[in-house]
Amino acid sequence: MTRLHPALRPAVALAVAAVTFFGFTQEPPPTAPVSAVDGLAISGYDPVAYFTESRARLGAAEFEHAWNGARWRFATAANLAAFVEAPAKYAPQYGGYCAWAVSRNYTYPADPQAWRIVGGRLFLNYDKQVQATWAQELEANIARADANWPGVLAVREAR
Repeated sequence: MTRLHPALRPAVALAVAAVTFFGFTQEPPPTAPVSAVDGLAISGYDPVAYFTESRARLGAAEFEHAWNGARWRFATAANLAAFVEAPAKYAPQYGGYCAWAVSRNYTYPADPQAWRIVGGRLFLNYDKQVQATWAQELEANIARADANWPGVLAVREAR
């Protein structure tokens, strides 16, 4: 066994204290309640359009609203007004994170093009392939994700 030279002991103790103090042993920060890139929810897609137009449609910067820690964009003033009136009705489930991931107790970003409305609720998935897997056991996956949400936010985002 190699012994530490007595002259190096203070430096090693200082390094250990610095690592502990600066957070290398602390818990990672929790995941944000809404999946947003640069503060923009669902990559700028209009959440109301999924319901009213049955399609993913990009919103415009002129129709923007801050809600639940993110900026939401809308294609029309009417869609913006509908969202302001009832945001929980139109916002994607699980903060817009991938529904499959949440059903597996972690968060992962979703593709706004991989969407589905089930029981009046908007669900997004990582991509269309993941969405197809998620849909094979749709009700069970939704039930698991509902049970995991929002506790999953304390779990570090999988990368």
